Amino acid sequence: MDIQSEKLELIRLLLETDDTAIIEAVKNIFKSQKKEVWKDLSPEQQEEIDLEIQEANRGDQLEL
Repeated sequence: MDIQSEKLELIRLLLETDDTAIIEAVKNIFKSQKKEVWKDLSPEQQEEIDLEIQEANRGDQLEL
């Protein structure tokens, strides 16, 4: 099965479940992955991202 099919299958399973424990477990997996990526960034990269988020929250245009 290719990655897109796997994603669609996961989406289907999530949509069909009413088990909050499963939904929380999936959310926690994504949260832990984000934390690991953040730790791999340099302090300068983290600061840059924080500044971009603050600007986006204020509605400032991002310069690419």
